[in-house]
Amino acid sequence: MRQLLARYWREERGVAALEFALLTPAMVLIIAGIAQLGLLFMANAGLRHAVGEGARYATIWPRPSDTQITNFITSSRFGLDPDNVDDPEIAHGTADGADYVDITVTYTVDLNFVFFTIDDVELTASRRAFIHAV
Repeated sequence: MRQLLARYWREERGVAALEFALLTPAMVLIIAGIAQLGLLFMANAGLRHAVGEGARYATIWPRPSDTQITNFITSSRFGLDPDNVDDPEIAHGTADGADYVDITVTYTVDLNFVFFTIDDVELTASRRAFIHAV
């Protein structure tokens, strides 16, 4: 009996397959996590770009309406899913005699890992643009 057990302990066939089977789920989870993190960074960059371009658009002449600014920001041209973009909050005001427009947009990112999902992540970006009088 002792010789039989000793023979099995020295046997190394199949070890690579066993290690592969044990480590594959962890590697898939790490790769999926890196991909989801990349999607989150991409969404953040697209949201900031959309708000910046919306602020620039708000300063052109003739001055666009709030509806036109909202339509410009929520268009799909910035790589964002229009279904996940909340309506932009647009506020007008005056600071030190200069008119400005504040634009705030919230975007929801759905993160889906292979083995589980987590709560949606909300990204928010805002920008103030000063409007020059003509």
